Amino acid sequence: MNLGVRDAEVAELMDDPDCDPRRLAATLRRFDTVNRLISGWGGVYRSRLRPHLASLGRPARVLDLGCGGGDLPVRLAGLAARDGLDVEWVGADPDPRAIAVAQERTAPGVVFRCTDAAGLHAEGARFDAVVSNHVLHHLSAVELRVFADESLALSDGIVVHSDIRRGRLAYALYTVGVTPFAPGTFLRTDGLRSIRRSYRVDELAAALGDPWRVEAASPFRTLAVGRAGA
Repeated sequence: MNLGVRDAEVAELMDDPDCDPRRLAATLRRFDTVNRLISGWGGVYRSRLRPHLASLGRPARVLDLGCGGGDLPVRLAGLAARDGLDVEWVGADPDPRAIAVAQERTAPGVVFRCTDAAGLHAEGARFDAVVSNHVLHHLSAVELRVFADESLALSDGIVVHSDIRRGRLAYALYTVGVTPFAPGTFLRTDGLRSIRRSYRVDELAAALGDPWRVEAASPFRTLAVGRAGA
């Protein structure tokens, strides 16, 4: 497996509109466990979101763009509530199959919308922060720039996009580690394809350009961070 070059041609099974709906739903539900193990959002919340939201001194509104099965806003809502922050969390995804799974989750202050950034922008929606998890590697070069620009346009504050960082160690560890969670899902096949499609830090920085700052969040993850009006 050549991981020295990003494989933009390999397609993930869950991106096929005709994929098995039961396996897709099972995959989206199980992302909760997998993301808690590998996504690093606890650290991102403590270092990025919590200080920003606390500094506002008022109720806040945060968008998870491309929320999939909805596990991230539910998790972040729990962290913010524990810290005494008053936040409305909006999970948005244009795929009704994902929103159907997301709406199985309930948490105070969390709502899910079947829409995308363009739809929210047309409504005049505004947020104090915009985040995404594991979205960037799904996108073509043109889609990536549009997604990044639209996320900035929706935010009055920070934007944080977290994604996988391509590498041999990530590929090897995921191959082994996902095995207990994979039966009945697309987790193994799509996870490995995701790694092949994902960016290294310099590649993502070049693809996004200004005003984005791209950094290594861990040996396995990248963060693209932007700020409204930058």
